[in-house]
Amino acid sequence: MKLPPIRVRYQTIEVGNIDIHLCTLRDKQQFSDPQGEADDIGISSASWPLFGVIWPSSVVLANHMLDYDIAEKRILEIGCGMALSSLLLNERLADITATDYHPEVNFFLDRNTNLNNGKAIAFERVDWANDISQLGQFDLIIGSDLLYEDEHVALLANFIQNHAKPQCDVIIVDPDRGRKNKLDRLMSGFDFISSYIKPAHTDYLVDKYKGSILRFSRTAQIISQPKNN
Repeated sequence: MKLPPIRVRYQTIEVGNIDIHLCTLRDKQQFSDPQGEADDIGISSASWPLFGVIWPSSVVLANHMLDYDIAEKRILEIGCGMALSSLLLNERLADITATDYHPEVNFFLDRNTNLNNGKAIAFERVDWANDISQLGQFDLIIGSDLLYEDEHVALLANFIQNHAKPQCDVIIVDPDRGRKNKLDRLMSGFDFISSYIKPAHTDYLVDKYKGSILRFSRTAQIISQPKNN
């Protein structure tokens, strides 16, 4: 695959004692859509580069996943962008699948997987509003900084429900954009119990992190039973 005509940078993110090597966009001024593929699916030139840089919430999520129990879990990362957590979990030999809407994500995921000498990470480009994916269901669903548009909250909740096993945990790192209560209400309708925590020891970030880790959990025993007529 040929690198798009954009400027990139190479960096290493330390997650605990694991080094994740990344090729990312040089900055948020990069743009390349010569075939109009991104424009056709509603990604503007202003939002095009947002997938390709490392955001603080993604670093928090990766650190949260460093010691997370992944044994025998099928894991899905939603809106992965540079897929830092997927790459970290791949280093831990997890069963990880990454997804995103942006047409260039798969290119960078393959490139960065090779940079880290990892096994291939399953990827599917998905549209929350038109979910025709064949992903199946997962034991653990993760994501970071996903609640950036009001209309995305219901789409996200429904996408999670579509791909959550009856017993499932969901971890979303959110920089507190003011939409977590709406997501909480929607997830409660799918029988998830929620809790929020503030990430501890975020000295790996340049600035203090003001967001939260949203945790949603559902067990097979608490799923609502259909009412008898």
